[in-house]
Amino acid sequence: MLAPKARWSIGNADEMLIETFVRELQIDPLVARLLVLRDIRTLAEAEQFMHGGIRYYHDPYLLDDMRPAVERIRRALQNNEFIRVYGDYDADGVSSTSLMYHLLRGLGARFDTYIPHRIREGYGLNRPAMDLAKEQGVDLLITVDTGISAVKEIAYCKELGIDVIVTDHHEPPEQLPEALAVINPKKPGCPYPFKHLAGVGVALKLAHALLNRLPEELLEFAALGTVADLMPLTGENRLIVKMGLQRMQESAYAGFRSLIGVSGIERKEVTAGHIGFSLAPRINASGRLEAADIAVKLLTTSDDREAEQIAFELDMLNKERQLIVEEMVKEAFVLAEEQQAKGLDKVIVVAKEGWNVGVVGIVASKIVERFYRPTLVLSIDPQTGMAKGSARSIAGFDLHKALTACEEWLDHYGGHQAAAGMSLSAVHLDAFARRMNELAAAALTEDDYIPLLKADAVCSLHEVPIASIEGLDKLAPFGMGNPAPRFMFTELQLSEVRTMGKEKQHLKLALSQAKEEVSCSVEAVGFGKGSLAGFIAPMAKVDVLGELSINEWNGVRKPQIVMQDLRIRHMQLFDWRGAGQLSAKLDMLRSALAAGTAGSEPPPPAIVLFDEADEGAYASTAFQIGDAIPYWVVQDSGPLRPGNEAARRWQFARMQDVVLYTLPRSLASLQSVLRQAESMMRCYPVFAELGPDSGSTLPSRDMFKMMYGTLQKEGQLNVQDARLLAAFSRRSGLSPAMIHFILSVFEELEFVERQGALVKLQPSPAKRDLTASRLYQHRMQRQEVESVVMYSSAKELEQWMSEHIDTVNQTLEEII
Repeated sequence: MLAPKARWSIGNADEMLIETFVRELQIDPLVARLLVLRDIRTLAEAEQFMHGGIRYYHDPYLLDDMRPAVERIRRALQNNEFIRVYGDYDADGVSSTSLMYHLLRGLGARFDTYIPHRIREGYGLNRPAMDLAKEQGVDLLITVDTGISAVKEIAYCKELGIDVIVTDHHEPPEQLPEALAVINPKKPGCPYPFKHLAGVGVALKLAHALLNRLPEELLEFAALGTVADLMPLTGENRLIVKMGLQRMQESAYAGFRSLIGVSGIERKEVTAGHIGFSLAPRINASGRLEAADIAVKLLTTSDDREAEQIAFELDMLNKERQLIVEEMVKEAFVLAEEQQAKGLDKVIVVAKEGWNVGVVGIVASKIVERFYRPTLVLSIDPQTGMAKGSARSIAGFDLHKALTACEEWLDHYGGHQAAAGMSLSAVHLDAFARRMNELAAAALTEDDYIPLLKADAVCSLHEVPIASIEGLDKLAPFGMGNPAPRFMFTELQLSEVRTMGKEKQHLKLALSQAKEEVSCSVEAVGFGKGSLAGFIAPMAKVDVLGELSINEWNGVRKPQIVMQDLRIRHMQLFDWRGAGQLSAKLDMLRSALAAGTAGSEPPPPAIVLFDEADEGAYASTAFQIGDAIPYWVVQDSGPLRPGNEAARRWQFARMQDVVLYTLPRSLASLQSVLRQAESMMRCYPVFAELGPDSGSTLPSRDMFKMMYGTLQKEGQLNVQDARLLAAFSRRSGLSPAMIHFILSVFEELEFVERQGALVKLQPSPAKRDLTASRLYQHRMQRQEVESVVMYSSAKELEQWMSEHIDTVNQTLEEII
């Protein structure tokens, strides 16, 4: 078995509606199913989703306060008043500011832009910036992607005689600022039908209203900020991004052309994924490490040479940012594990002096990926004692609501359900962390701490030819709220497992599936899943959940699965019989198990010795394996006996990786072990022969009589006299191993006694049959044991073991 990293959920679709869409829209059944699963119920909705168009944009005047905002800006234009656009330093704020720049320049306004410095000024409006605006003669301040919480700062602007128009999309606080206009679709009482615009989306609607038309020439900026700020790609956002991407492929802006080029993207192929993973990080890098003005300059310049130079600088900053993040993530992982060890395991709150406050949000995301817990990462200023940070959440935990419940400790906070920012005194961090954990404990269930992956359908490989995969593009762009379609494929036959990448960090599987004597094959890649290669046996049948794509190489196009998760639902057998370097294999297995689990300590491999006699021989080799690996010993009856201190720390029934180290004395003993291994996912048979009962030939009764007669004649035998033993072996035809075995049986039956190297007959031994000897019984059973465990193929052994494993632990079944 191989447990998935997430819970899998399969969508249920209305089959009759699917048939209607296929018939009326003339689309592939797979595309029709995906439309239904996206809660599209009518033909008109389906047409809008697939094709969109300008007519589907909402009237901008449905946004509350839009009319007074437009009237004030037009008056400023008419009177040549000085306008300042006040933005934010993230990609949404930068794209909002740039959009407003192009809008106001086109309108002939007298204006400039201002973005506060992340480190020196922090998020949002601040009094020194307002003083500067007054000093520089600003008459009208228009905020973009910020301002909804700036009650005091906007009141101060009013005192200074500066009018303020707020355009924002963040969650409104209970008290709104007393600005000339507050435009936010989330504002209480606002009738605007779509509530999930990005900051740049609200700016676009302001432009829409000012121009009395949809400004299609500004859609690239709106698409950039919408994707970068992780807004759901549904409703109006979907229209913005779809049309924005089309324009980006033929961009009229030098900045976009240069940014796409330095990111290594073919302009004709740019997607929402490229925005999220390539363009936005480079835009964000300026605000994170230096000042966001450089990114605004990139998106507003018309000079190709200047744009190329700025794009190069942003690319270098992004690489520097990646190195900073990598180091901080290592430190944060250690702190997170230390916090969880203290019992605060619901929400992770980590803080340290000297961390770069510009990348704490990225680090928080990395921690969520590893631990799947709501996470807050803060940088402590040693001079002021203030901790400033960012938070990322998981499904079911509303960060903004939780921070509101902790506002007694917070100097400032803002955001939404999934992401937030905050600042507080470092002296309150412990109390703050405890309260956040209490809130999560009340809001979340145990299942909520296991990621949920939703698949749109269960398919066979035959159902997804290249033509069907190409049809999925009708549902693009993909992102938050409209994820790329995911499919589950079950019982795929494995033909190859290998790793890819410089550090072997990626996984590649060659998979196939037969149906009606026709086999389909596909390659599946799992980025960042290279560590799983060692847990996939060559004969495994694999279930895969992932996205479909087309891999083109040398003109050949093939379907490909990009794996989000995978699982193996049957017990896996890794054949270590006859393999060398067992200690190295065990050490690698133990390290891999430890590396694959975040937080709690994973069960180590469990070694099984099938006889008490094996223990002494194993102890002589244990120094190579180490005491950290537990071993258990099979007894004649009852449960396995822990053999070392490590085994006493664990219950054998909990062990998932079981190494059958020595040869079973009987099939019954092997079956007993399999029954007790209730949680076993993977089995590693070694079946080494360590004890004195090595060899498989059972001596005949005549051989026993011959040996007994020799002892009667000689009186004793020196078993350490090699010359004497060799001579007797030649005369009797018995091998030295067989001689030792016969003498061991006689000793067990008390026919002889050992005195050092000498073996002597007992004067008058009790009459006992050979079958009363445990060693003799084991040797009798050897042939049956060997036929199953030694002379079988790996496939035959796995099948035999699977047939004799009792019902697996219920908890394990629920995970799988």
